[in-house]
Amino acid sequence: MTTPLPVALRRTLSLALLTVLPFTSACRASVRTGAVPQFIHPDGPPANPFSPAVRVGDIIFVSGTLGTRPDGTLVPGGIQPETRQLLENIKRTLAAADVGMDRVVKCTVFLADLEEWPAMNEVYRSYFSNGKYPARAAVQATLLFGARVEMECAAAAK
Repeated sequence: MTTPLPVALRRTLSLALLTVLPFTSACRASVRTGAVPQFIHPDGPPANPFSPAVRVGDIIFVSGTLGTRPDGTLVPGGIQPETRQLLENIKRTLAAADVGMDRVVKCTVFLADLEEWPAMNEVYRSYFSNGKYPARAAVQATLLFGARVEMECAAAAK
């Protein structure tokens, strides 16, 4: 006889699958078509060992992004200024691939404290129009540099 998984663990595993499966399917489709990855670096060569975004076929994957200024420091003021800055950073990265925020189809939000979800949402919703919000998941996490929020996303290329 097996013991059922605790509810919290089942939710976490379900969330992980919902986050990973769309990307897995998109990658598999791109590989079948012979798509060559295109590495997007809006600010020149990366200082860290990852690309801000990678296009594979018709999908652009944007790496986890913090609310940092060009000098790499977090904007002051907490969750809302950080959310605004990270969305501007994502917008700039997508613009380097000639894509706008209207093409974002999936976001994963990492919050230092899930209690800040409503405050983050106030800013987030202003970046998407006409109720066309991307699919989204959120998890609580310990973030680099004491950040309150980090976001990664995927967008449909033109």
